[in-house]
Amino acid sequence: MTSNRFPHLLSPGRIGTLELRNRIAVTAMGVSLAEMDGSVGERIMAYHEEQAKGGVGLIITGVTGVAWPVGCVQLSQTAISEDRFIPGLKQLTDRVHAHGAKIAAQLHHGGLVAAFSHAAWGHPLWAPAYPPAPKGNFTDYFLMEELAGLQGMKIPEIKVLEKPDIELVISQFRAAAGRAVAAGFDGVEIHAGHGYLLSSFISPYTNTRTDEYGGSRENRMRLLLEVLAAIREEVGPDFPMWVKLDSREVGKPGGITIEDAAEHARMVEAAGANAITVTTYHETGNGKLHSESHTPHIDAFNLPSSAQIRQAVSIPVIASGKVEPEIGDRTIGMGEADFIAMGRKLLADPQLPNKLAAGDPESVRPCIYCYTCISAIYMGDCVRCAVNADLGHEAMPTAANAANKHVVVIGGGPGGMEATRRLTALGHRVTLIEKSERLGGTLRFAGLAYEPNERILEWLKREVAASGADVRLATEATPELLAELGPDEVIVATGAIRGMPEIPGNDLPHVFSGDDMRKMMFGETSDELKRKTGLFTRLATKVGAATGATANLDLVRKATHAWMPLGDRVAIIGGELVGIELAEFLHERGRKVAVLDQSPRMGKGLTLVRRMRILAELAEHGVNLCPGAQDIRITSDAVTYVDAAGEQQSVPADTVIVAQGATGDTSLAERLEAAGYTVQAIGDATGVSYIEGAIHSARDAVRTLTSRSEG
Repeated sequence: MTSNRFPHLLSPGRIGTLELRNRIAVTAMGVSLAEMDGSVGERIMAYHEEQAKGGVGLIITGVTGVAWPVGCVQLSQTAISEDRFIPGLKQLTDRVHAHGAKIAAQLHHGGLVAAFSHAAWGHPLWAPAYPPAPKGNFTDYFLMEELAGLQGMKIPEIKVLEKPDIELVISQFRAAAGRAVAAGFDGVEIHAGHGYLLSSFISPYTNTRTDEYGGSRENRMRLLLEVLAAIREEVGPDFPMWVKLDSREVGKPGGITIEDAAEHARMVEAAGANAITVTTYHETGNGKLHSESHTPHIDAFNLPSSAQIRQAVSIPVIASGKVEPEIGDRTIGMGEADFIAMGRKLLADPQLPNKLAAGDPESVRPCIYCYTCISAIYMGDCVRCAVNADLGHEAMPTAANAANKHVVVIGGGPGGMEATRRLTALGHRVTLIEKSERLGGTLRFAGLAYEPNERILEWLKREVAASGADVRLATEATPELLAELGPDEVIVATGAIRGMPEIPGNDLPHVFSGDDMRKMMFGETSDELKRKTGLFTRLATKVGAATGATANLDLVRKATHAWMPLGDRVAIIGGELVGIELAEFLHERGRKVAVLDQSPRMGKGLTLVRRMRILAELAEHGVNLCPGAQDIRITSDAVTYVDAAGEQQSVPADTVIVAQGATGDTSLAERLEAAGYTVQAIGDATGVSYIEGAIHSARDAVRTLTSRSEG
């Protein structure tokens, strides 16, 4: 069945002799789900099998090491460097094929980026030449506790390849391709991007050799072309083989440009490649650029480059880079790409292709572009997803139900909604109690500050509405109500408490707590909030009288920016996730913003890759970031503090927002447990853990409840 909304994206496609049921591919991602010895185990097989069940046309496995453990770039990376890996890989391809998808192995050698290979086994980094020193501030964005994990790491040795080393590399790629055929893969993708070994030879930025493998374009491309020739000889003329190429190197003066990439694509096509996967690389020392290349924050970031390369060749082009299905369909329809490879979207919801085909794109669980997935890999963990708690755990037995229960869920935030949809899907009867008039909890606030969060909020609300749960809004979970309902179990998802920290001046009328901000943004007023917001109306009236102006309403709007009664100069005390996203939100609405935090590094709660981008952008836009601020005091028109150098500082402020002081609160759960109920507390009630913590703890609570049902 093909949805009329996506006629191009869902149409059959072809790469050489490889026929695919649609134009959606799982882009190659290193997810660290293989076994520590490089073999394929149940965890990564179940991960890819879930994608096949979800309806994708093609799965491209990430960073499959041709020389493993040499050139290994991450924990638990898949290997294809020896024949002993073939049986596990064959089991993987069989399981994918059983669900109608095709699968290709991405052949990979990490080269200069093989930090894990160095850290775990002491291998040198293979390179065409000694590379330029990194330029930038990458480690400036690590929290102190993250930096502690890097202590003791040694600077790796660089191995500049000589001719015998190059011949070994070529033979390793060739043998790996032969193993891919033996293991039942439908094709191979040769990774010649992202600064890895083949890419480092192609780039004039890293390749300063003067022999036949350096200098001219033909010489820099020589290694890749010899690899392609060897693979083609190994696998025969009909086996699908394609190349992943950098379209440009962002932030690297003298690096690969789009004009270079078009020439590289032509050379690869002439060498017998059946397709080109277009990607982008970056200067890794620059933190912001980690979300401005192959895993971009900017919508459809790489599509213009893909279109230029598509014009340069006659073979199919696989495009990627934060491409929404509608844009992907249009891109294919215009002939600017032939396939759309998705990464984060298919981590968030591997059923995306099936849902598009069923004409139900609104049911796709949205990616919120929080970079939990890639940041986990950066920190040496396996892949995770903030909104899909099942990612990486597909091998866990599906929860069954021996005995359905009546479960009361208290709290309609993300944790409560996730628990509700999971419980009802398993056949449990759920009563969801929310004390406010709307579902969402703190996610409503997070959705205003960062728009992608609103997408998961709306998705959860739709899921709850369709679940058949008994949803009771504007309802307090009193002992009397619980006694009336008589639940078998209770899940408490009431969130954190947000007290006002003991900061001198915190009782001044222009000081707002996090709860004040939430109430203001959602039109929920109190006498105290009315008193505070009324100050700005009086201020505007006073200004109008002093200037002789009569249009006081216009002055009010100027002072409040029409709808939000905050001054033009806002100081935010608290530089963790909430304070930082609020600073971005207020800056975009014309405020002059300063953020103060006692910690020496800001952005706790934000994943590393998102943190690197948002902090850099705030600084670029003139937001005053004040880490290491001690002795913070609020006055009538400023916030004073002592900086890291011991100097007294002051930032002017018409409004002060205290975005800290949130703590977990299990008191309700404890009272209910004392009253004899079987209770689990989840989400921020157990300690502030944001969206990921809410979603993941809801999964854990449902699994625990189900295991008791089975018992």
